[in-house]
Amino acid sequence: MRRAMALARRGVGLTSPNPAVGAVLVRGGRIIGRGWHHRAGGPHAEIVALADARRNRLPTRGATLYVTLEPCSTHGRTPPCTDAIAAAGVRRVVYGATDPNPRHLGRARRILTRRGVTVTGGVLGENCAALNRAFNRWITTGRPWVIAKIAMSADGRISPPPGRPKRITSAAALRRAHELRLWSDAIIVGAETVRSDDPALTVRLCDRARQKPQPWRVIMTHSGRLPKKARLFTDAHRERTLVFRNRPWAHVLKDLGRRGVTAVLLEGGGKLLATAFEANCVDEIAFFIAPRILGGETLAIGARRFFGRGLAVREFLVSRLGPDVLLQGYVHRTG
Repeated sequence: MRRAMALARRGVGLTSPNPAVGAVLVRGGRIIGRGWHHRAGGPHAEIVALADARRNRLPTRGATLYVTLEPCSTHGRTPPCTDAIAAAGVRRVVYGATDPNPRHLGRARRILTRRGVTVTGGVLGENCAALNRAFNRWITTGRPWVIAKIAMSADGRISPPPGRPKRITSAAALRRAHELRLWSDAIIVGAETVRSDDPALTVRLCDRARQKPQPWRVIMTHSGRLPKKARLFTDAHRERTLVFRNRPWAHVLKDLGRRGVTAVLLEGGGKLLATAFEANCVDEIAFFIAPRILGGETLAIGARRFFGRGLAVREFLVSRLGPDVLLQGYVHRTG
């Protein structure tokens, strides 16, 4: 199952609005097929693994299939995987996470068992489910998973005083930030960020950047005053730019969910992030912290009412990125 999870990670960020799934086919104690879901509309991981075995002229009858997610059992863009698994003579299926899609939930076990296939579920289930936390949220609620990303100094500032370089964190941190963009289907910023930084909000600095359509670039604004010559309105991806004026977070996230957005990355500024935390819609944090004291005026998260009660972060992870530190974790959301 860990081999299958490693394969599934190759598709993370590229399969939306489908989940990322990996599969390993084993026969006689030997791996005979490997596969992962590459993109929405393409063959699922199980089908790729079966095809891999056939391409190598290895028999699939009597094999065991390990797959990170319960196989699909309905006809969508592709035929149901349960049919192909049974037809290939697979003797046993071991899956990690149960598919939260109400159309699939638990059906694979019933269908495969009726066709003589032994089914075992829940193997490394929590780990497999975490791979698709964004999909799981979206398919059950219609609302995307939200990550608050901040690059800040050790004293909690996101912009240096005038006359100093704007970049706070290192090149290593910047590359990791682009990996977060790759994982996301939309990037949200506030109007002030557009006016002051003129960002492109594109995926560039990671190996798989060309395999993914550029995320939606989303601007939230009160006044609607935005520079017409900003890159978000003039570059090659301008049709991927959306503007929401005086819209609450619930409306914005619902709209994005309808567009098939499963994961959202918030990139600032401080006021925007504060309103997101205040609206209780942040699911995960990714705080890049540079070992510098800036003393600027702009706080990473503007002081808002939610700080009166605070928010807990669970499953906290600390990573080194060159001279910087990345703090990640899941926000304990209320309500």
